[in-house]
Amino acid sequence: MPLTLLGVTFLVFFITRLVPGGPIEQMMQQQSMTAMSGKKAGTQRGDNNLSEPDMERLEEQYNLHEPISTAYFQWLGLVPKKIFISKEEFPLEPQSEDTNSDDKYAGVSPLHTRINLYETGEQVVVIRESADSSKVQDAYFSGTPNRKVKAEGWEVLIESPRDRAERWGRRMRQLDNEIALKNKEKSYAWRAVMYQTDFDGILQGTMGNSFKYNEPVWDMIIERIPVSLYFGILSAIITYSVCIPLGIIKAIKHKTFIDNLSSALIFLGYSVPGFALGALLVVYLGARLEWFPLCGLTSPEFSSMGFGEQAIDLLHHTVLPLICYVISSFAITTMMMKNNLMDNLSADYVRTAMAKGVSFRTAVVRHAFRNSFIPIASTLGGLISIIVAGSMLVEKVFDIQGFGMLSYQALMDKDYALIMGTLLLTSFLMVLGNLISDIIVAAIDPRIKFD
Repeated sequence: MPLTLLGVTFLVFFITRLVPGGPIEQMMQQQSMTAMSGKKAGTQRGDNNLSEPDMERLEEQYNLHEPISTAYFQWLGLVPKKIFISKEEFPLEPQSEDTNSDDKYAGVSPLHTRINLYETGEQVVVIRESADSSKVQDAYFSGTPNRKVKAEGWEVLIESPRDRAERWGRRMRQLDNEIALKNKEKSYAWRAVMYQTDFDGILQGTMGNSFKYNEPVWDMIIERIPVSLYFGILSAIITYSVCIPLGIIKAIKHKTFIDNLSSALIFLGYSVPGFALGALLVVYLGARLEWFPLCGLTSPEFSSMGFGEQAIDLLHHTVLPLICYVISSFAITTMMMKNNLMDNLSADYVRTAMAKGVSFRTAVVRHAFRNSFIPIASTLGGLISIIVAGSMLVEKVFDIQGFGMLSYQALMDKDYALIMGTLLLTSFLMVLGNLISDIIVAAIDPRIKFD
C-alpha cells in the first residue's frame, strides 16, 4: 500500500510539474488580459503585468522553483522547505577603496527584514536587522556562488546572475535558448538569499494551501466530503438492497417474462452514462416540467425552514442526482448476482444436497447464495472510494459541491496542491478498499485463509 501510494502520487506530481499552464502562467495570463481590457477601455491599467519578484514569491510559496524530486519529498515532509525568505542584491566591488574594511560599512542602514551584503576581499558580510532595528546576526563567509552557509539558525545562499537567468529560463521554458539566457543574465546582479528551513508536508499533517482559493487543502476536503458521503451511502444502500434480490429472482426465473423485461430495462439504463442521463433529466424533468430543481443540494432559503421542510427539500433535490449515481451500477451488480447464482445452482453440490432431501429454497439460501456472493464481496471494499469520491461528472451536471466537484475544479484550475490532496485521499481509499475486499473474501470464502 505505501509503495502504491508513493508511485501514484509521484507520477501525478511529475506530470503536473511538466505540463504548461501552472499557477505562474495563469497569473500572467490574467494580468495580460487585465492589461488588454484596460487599454481597450482607455484606462491606465496597461501596467498590470506580473513583476518578476511577484513570480518568484509565487514559486517559493508553492515550491515551484525546486527540482521535481526535491519538491515531491518536500510535499511528503521528508525534506525541509525554505521559509522566511529574504533577498538583497549586492555589488561585487567594495563600497569604497579608500577606507579600511570596517569603515566600508559605516553609515549603511540595513532595511528591515532584508539583507545588506557587500564584498570585501574574499569575504561577504551579511547583516540582518529586525523591525525594531536590533541586530539579529552577523555572518562572515566566503562569497562563493551557490554556497550555502549557516549562521545562528539561518542559511545564506549566494546566487550569481547566471543562476538567476537559469531560474528565469525554467519559468519561461527557455532553458534551451542560450541567447535568451545570456541576454537575461546581463540584467541581473549578484544576490544573497537568507532563509530558514522547516518540515511542512504530508507527514506533518498539512497538504498546503490552494492556489485558486488560498485556503488549506485539508479544510476544503473536509468541507466537501459530507456531500459525497451522503450520495455515496444512499446509492450503495439502494444498489445492493435492490440488485441482490433482483439477481436472485432473475436466476430462479431464468428466461421468463420477469427476467427478460428486467434485463431489457437494466441494460437500457446501463447503456446511458450517468452524466448524460443527468443532462436529460435536468432538461425534461427540471426545466420543462419543473418537477425537480435544476441544480444544487438545497434551496436558497433552506436555513430558514423547519426540520420537516428541510428534509423534504433535501429529498426533492436528491432524487435526480441519485438516479444518475445508481443507474450504471444496477446492471453490473444484478447480472453478476444472477450469473454466479445460476452457475452454483447447476453445480454438483447443490444437486447432491437436493437429492438428500434439502428443499430448493434452502439450497439457494444456505448453499448457492454464499458461494455466489463471493465475487460481489470482492468489490465491497471499493465502495469506500466510490462513496467518498463520488462522481465528478454527475456533480458537475447538477452543480453539487461535493468531493468529486472539488477534484474537477482542481484539475480545471491546475491547482497543484488541491490536485495532490484529492488524489492522495482517493488513492488511499482505493488501496484501503482493496485490502478490505481481501479480508471480506477471506471471511466469506472457506477456501481462503490468512495463515
